[in-house]
Amino acid sequence: MAKIIAVCTSEKKGMRKKNVGEGILKVNFGIEGDAHGGDWHRQVSLLALESIKKMQDMGLDVGPGDFAENLTTEGIDLVSLPLGTKLKIGETGVGEVTQIGKECHTRCAIYYQAGDCVMPKEGIFIRVLEGGPIGVGDTIEVME
Repeated sequence: MAKIIAVCTSEKKGMRKKNVGEGILKVNFGIEGDAHGGDWHRQVSLLALESIKKMQDMGLDVGPGDFAENLTTEGIDLVSLPLGTKLKIGETGVGEVTQIGKECHTRCAIYYQAGDCVMPKEGIFIRVLEGGPIGVGDTIEVME
């Protein structure tokens, strides 16, 4: 079963996020208190721990939140999910995949350190359809 490894937020855009351990998913917004929340298609970003480990294997000292993702997951192949896929997050949360990857307009510090970054290719974005509390250890699953 796939699960949440970290719930990360930041006060401002363009900075690494910090694992706060838990949060509240808000419909049509994202995670309460996160700078990237709002009424748009990239309300919550997800990146797999497996992707972060690729960067660690390249010698980088990185971890959950360092790629500015909101949710670090483990055990779910995020990039294989088609647009429109619905995800059950925690007990009551539901998100819909709206974007896979993103264009990296300005190269981040990680790109300059490693010559590559996983978030533009392996991160995904969702819109929040159903809200509720989420936390580290909660399950995340594809809804049929």
